[in-house]
Amino acid sequence: MSMSLNPYLCLEGTTREAVYFYEKALGGKVVGIMTFGDMPADPNHPMSDEMKKRVMHAHLKVGDADLMFSDTYPGMPFQPGDTVQIALHPQEEARAREIFAALEDGGQVVMALQKTDWSPLYGIVKDKFGVTFQVNVPGEQPQK
Repeated sequence: MSMSLNPYLCLEGTTREAVYFYEKALGGKVVGIMTFGDMPADPNHPMSDEMKKRVMHAHLKVGDADLMFSDTYPGMPFQPGDTVQIALHPQEEARAREIFAALEDGGQVVMALQKTDWSPLYGIVKDKFGVTFQVNVPGEQPQK
């Protein structure tokens, strides 16, 4: 069974600034930054120009470790100090479902497991201790 995990920082509109701050402070290297505007447009959920500029996902490599980030979506609750989540990356969808169900027991589903543009199976769950986990089965990586 193969799985990795990493911290995932959720910020309210300051992710881009934070990524470059931590890159310099920790001697890391920015792997990539994707904005909400980079995603395919959905006419049922139009985005403001400000929202399109917000960071949907950023990846900073620090040594052998991965640090990931995202800005909140407007309207999502944001509590300063409650900004670190744990991202889990099981390779198998069956294992992802097992982990999600175990974390959901006594907790709360924030986003049900579902197919996304970046993953065959992704979801967010807050466990009974108030810790938020993102469960993400890695999708196929684009060929370079």
